[in-house]
Amino acid sequence: MSEHVYKKIELVGSSKISIEDAILNAITQAGTTLENLRWFEVVETRGQIEDNKVAYYQVTLKVGFTVKN
Repeated sequence: MSEHVYKKIELVGSSKISIEDAILNAITQAGTTLENLRWFEVVETRGQIEDNKVAYYQVTLKVGFTVKN
């Protein structure tokens, strides 16, 4: 069994559609420059209000990925 070393970073995703879409946006964008993404943890959710309506959902994530040997 091999052992792994992980690095953890924090990201903020946003979306006009939903919290889930904000998470997907953050992970998809991170995946274009980071390799070996393994897990995420939602740390905070918030949003922007305009004209008494939700304009944007914002989600702060901690994302873990394996470090290459």
